[in-house]
Amino acid sequence: MNKLSASAKVYLALVFIVLYAPIFYLIFYSFNSGGSMNNFESFTLEHYKAVFEDSRLLVILINTVIVALLSALISTIIGTLGAIGIVTVKDAKMRNTLLSLNNVLIVSPDVIIGASFLILFTMVGIKLGFASVLLAHVAFSVPIVVLMVLPKLLEMNTSLIDAALDLGASKKDVMMRVILPYIQPGIFAGFFLALTYSLDDFAVTFFVTGNGFSTLSVEIYSMARAGISLTVNAISGLVFFVTVIVVVGYYFITRRASKRTEGHQ
Repeated sequence: MNKLSASAKVYLALVFIVLYAPIFYLIFYSFNSGGSMNNFESFTLEHYKAVFEDSRLLVILINTVIVALLSALISTIIGTLGAIGIVTVKDAKMRNTLLSLNNVLIVSPDVIIGASFLILFTMVGIKLGFASVLLAHVAFSVPIVVLMVLPKLLEMNTSLIDAALDLGASKKDVMMRVILPYIQPGIFAGFFLALTYSLDDFAVTFFVTGNGFSTLSVEIYSMARAGISLTVNAISGLVFFVTVIVVVGYYFITRRASKRTEGHQ
């Protein structure tokens, strides 16, 4: 790989500064003993302590994690099967149509998706709450998983499947012992992306959440509207740290899966 020029390095540094400076500014003041973001008086963890002492916030945090894990798991299963189904379509025109429909869902504004689900759930009589939020998160995560799994399927040599069938493997064996191990990095990538999207989604969740159920992003929005509180900074800092841990975990898991796949080839 060619080394980056000095101007490219400066440009990248500026981009990362612009992206991360507001986050670090917010986290910095989450350790401020003062009550505002104007002057840093002294270091304290009292705002983080306040988060963990607030049982309502902890319930919301648990709800958020449960919805994220469940939606990521369900959408990974559906998305993986969907990607395999798209690849097996022989008609190129039909395959491109399915891919286009999948991409339309990805680029659609969250506001449109959220409003659409609100209308749908109201029409069919689904009560807004945990189920409606979970269904909406699964719906917008499935296309992401399809996009993550599809490249691994397309780069897979079909002679592996033919060889397995010639050796007497059943279709189930081909799926479980040939296809799924090969596309494992794509499946992990889809799962972690779906998990991240679910954790930080606000727009769609805002439309489909009901009374008595909320996620962290909606709660932070409500708290910020009520006034500046450094508790919001502390929650945001915790979410950021968890996201970093998820990304690092994703990196090591996919790297390990890629090495295992290369070892089988």
